[in-house]
Amino acid sequence: MSNSPIQAVAGASASELILGLDTFGDITHAASGEPESHAQVLRNVVEQAVLADQLGVDAITLGEHHRDDFAISSPEITLAAIAGKTERILLGTGVTILSSDDPVRVYQRFATLDAVSNGRAEVILGRGSFTESFPLFGYDLGDYETLFAEKLDLFNLLRSEGPVTWSGKHRSPLVNQEIYPKTEQPNGVRSWIGVGGSPHSVLRSVQAGIPMMLAIIGGDPARFLPFANLYRQTQDELGRDQMPLGVHSPGHIAETDAEARDQLWLHFEKNRNRIGSERGWPNTTRAEFEHEADAGSLYVGSPETVAQRIASTVRTLGVDRFDLKYSSGTMPHEQLMSSVGLYGTAVIPRVRELLSES
Repeated sequence: MSNSPIQAVAGASASELILGLDTFGDITHAASGEPESHAQVLRNVVEQAVLADQLGVDAITLGEHHRDDFAISSPEITLAAIAGKTERILLGTGVTILSSDDPVRVYQRFATLDAVSNGRAEVILGRGSFTESFPLFGYDLGDYETLFAEKLDLFNLLRSEGPVTWSGKHRSPLVNQEIYPKTEQPNGVRSWIGVGGSPHSVLRSVQAGIPMMLAIIGGDPARFLPFANLYRQTQDELGRDQMPLGVHSPGHIAETDAEARDQLWLHFEKNRNRIGSERGWPNTTRAEFEHEADAGSLYVGSPETVAQRIASTVRTLGVDRFDLKYSSGTMPHEQLMSSVGLYGTAVIPRVRELLSES
């Protein structure tokens, strides 16, 4: 990690800042209390994205998972459905698990999505915080690190969209191979690397020349400032133009702070405790939830509260993009639609207003 002092860093202007939304397609509950089917959740995700597009949200990203509590295992197919019903919103993944996929097929799918969406596709590449895809697709978890490093190397070569010659351990070699379709983008498919918060991952993003998306899911966002500084300083040291920096964090919006917290808590608690039981974490408490909402990376509250919190993070880290993960466990579709609506109509304009005053 950088030894430089903590300092404010420059980011996008208020008008250039990208403000997006993110969902994993969590299995929501209907009004009856029964879980929705995976199929219905996917249809609801499309409806949520269409609303976001209509209200001027800049981007929608869909996470890839292969487990029963999330519906989205093929985000690019869902994004293609969204593309046919929207006009301007960026269409991406958060993340695509490159380690357990084939880089050539990933590139082809997103080049195709870019074509049918008129240049709106983007991919956030990552290793994934869940590991179900590794045994599902025949990969050894012992190769967790080397799989991502090797496949990222190949994916990065594909972005030139010229003949590719490459060899590695986990895939057959390519010799002067052309990959189709080609995009109409100057640098190939728009790409990011998802980073959970290690210096090595920050350096890998810079070395690859692919922008970094920080997943900040707990604690004071300011604790990630050393990573933002390292990201920019390393680019300076290598003599490279500065790449954008993005942040992804969870949250929920309602008319008042109390309403938003009460709505989110029930679903947050169940979701967090289920994952915690798999990973050996103690159950969360309402006090921990409240602390995270007050001073951490849980952007929950009224539009004014959430806007103030987002603006503060943008200023502190100097980011160019902020994506709010608006889905949370079993929270009903109707509440998610309301949260998306408030984000587009009230939070985004207020964030831009606050940053213009800085």
